[in-house]
This record gives sequence, C-alpha cells and structure tokens, in this order.
Amino acid sequence: MLKFVVRRLLLLVPILLGLSLLLFVWLRALPGGPAQALLGERATADSVARIEELYGLNEPWYVQYWKFVSAAVRLDFGNSANTNRPVTEEMMRTFPATFELATAALIFAVGVGVPLGYFAAKKYGSWLDNLSVSGSLLGVAVPVFFLAYILKYVFSVKLGWFPTQGRDDPRIDADHPTGLYVLDGILTGNLEASWDAIMHLVLPAIALGAIPLAIIVRITRASVLDVVHEDYVRTAEAKGLYERTITRRHVLRNALLPVVTVIGLSAGLLFSGAILTETVFAFDGVGRFIYEAITVRDYAVLQGFILVIAAMYVVVNLLVDVSYGLIDPRVRVR
Repeated sequence: MLKFVVRRLLLLVPILLGLSLLLFVWLRALPGGPAQALLGERATADSVARIEELYGLNEPWYVQYWKFVSAAVRLDFGNSANTNRPVTEEMMRTFPATFELATAALIFAVGVGVPLGYFAAKKYGSWLDNLSVSGSLLGVAVPVFFLAYILKYVFSVKLGWFPTQGRDDPRIDADHPTGLYVLDGILTGNLEASWDAIMHLVLPAIALGAIPLAIIVRITRASVLDVVHEDYVRTAEAKGLYERTITRRHVLRNALLPVVTVIGLSAGLLFSGAILTETVFAFDGVGRFIYEAITVRDYAVLQGFILVIAAMYVVVNLLVDVSYGLIDPRVRVR
C-alpha cells in the first residue's frame, strides 16, 4: 500500500508539468491579453507595452515558462494582475469558502443519496423506487443555476427562511481565523456566528449537491440490486443471520465500492469550485474568482489556481483508491 501511495504521488510531478505547459500555451493562445483586459478602451500601444513589461509578458515564451515553473516549485505564483495581491494570498482567501461549500454539498449528497439509493433497491418496484429514479433523472436534467435561482426565490425571497446571498450576516461580529466560518464560530465560542454560517450554506449546498446526489442515488441503487442477488447474500439469509448483519457485512460492503468511486470524483469536482452556484449566491470562492480572472486574462491566477486544483483532484482520487482496502479487505492495492 505504501509503495502504491508513493508511486501515485511521484506520478503527480509529470502530470503537473504537462498541465502547466498546456495551461501556458492555452492561455497565451486566447485573444487579447492581460494588458488589453485591464486597460479596456483606454488601451494604447504605449500603455499596453508598459503593462507587458511590468509583468514580463514581452519576454520570449520559454523564458516566461521557465520563470513560472521555477517560481511555482516554491509555491510562488506571482501577483494577480487584477488585484495586485500574491496569488497564494488569494488562494488562502477563497479556498476556505469553496471547501466549506463543497463539504456541505458532499454531506448533503452522500447523506441523502446513499440511504435513498439503498432503500429504493430494497423496495424495488415500489413508489419509493419509482420516485427515487424519477427524482434522480430530474436532478441531473435541471441546470444548477436554474435550481439555485428557484431555491433562492422560494426559500429566501418568498418564505424568508434562509439568507439570499453571502457567507455571513455583516451585522454579526465574528472572528475568522481559519476562513471556515462554521468551524470558526465553534472554535471562538460564537455559536450564533456558526449557526448563521450554516444557514447561509443550506441553499448553495443543496443547489451544488443536486447533481452528485442524483448520480449517487442511481449508482447506489444499481449496485445494491446487483449485490442482493449474489449467492453469498442468499447463503447468509439461509443461515438465518440478522438482516442488519447481512446489510452491513455483505450488501453495503460490496455495494459501496462503485459508490465510493463516484463520491471521490464528485468531491474532486466540487472542491475545484462552482462558478454558477457561487455567482448566484454571491459566494466569494474559487469558482467565482477564477471566472473573474478569465474575464481579465489574469495569467498568474489561472495558472496557479488550476495547478493547485489539479493536484487536489489527484490526491482525492488517491484517497479513493486507498479507501477500497478499508471498505473491503478482499480488495488490495498492489
């Protein structure tokens, strides 16, 4: 297992190198550039030349790429052309918001999806099964931004149950040492701030977790249906074992393997940022910040953020592979 983990981590190096080169080429192939995007209608030949000289964009491409890679090894991605702040500081500012939102969405998707898929399979052909299948199809078909606006209009504007946007109520005086508002409220003993952060998370988490929820329900249902008809399950039933023992030891342990794969892939996508959800609910996270960076051709932000997100995605998938052996001892990573 240890050799497998080390080997996968070593493979991260060529993956990131290849991705950095593709990013570098792709960004510079886009029409316009940071200078034109920053200056807008005021752009002149002299002003554009000054901006390009300031950020080193007038140097040969291989010189720019080498400077970028050598600095990235030290986790120095330069300064944002839009905010003029170090990219690492922007990461520390935006990643906690996205991490908190993605975690809430994942808890919602897994907490509802796995039990619903399991009971739908156990009650195959019943109204619960038909409802779960129809609901999962609807969850995949409805666009995220449309669901976000519906939730916001009904539960925030009309009913007033939840806040409309943001991460917290500005009227509440709270400290945020970690940037994770729910955790910060618990650590500082300000439970009012923690509860307020949870209320701000509910609607964005439901909107963001709707598609992963639908996928998890369908995968869990299909996997459980396959497992419950296996010989070892029928043998356990014939021996007279308790249903909860059969469910825990034989059904769920085997049915969860494909579900864990889907959860891992969904987690990697959620933690990479959610542009539409963060935009609708004015959530100051990674997705919204990357969208703003694209509009102004902020090379430093795009290169740094996408590289870090890619590394996180690989690590999440590594954790999924390792978890196979924990779920089912018969599965061994060699």
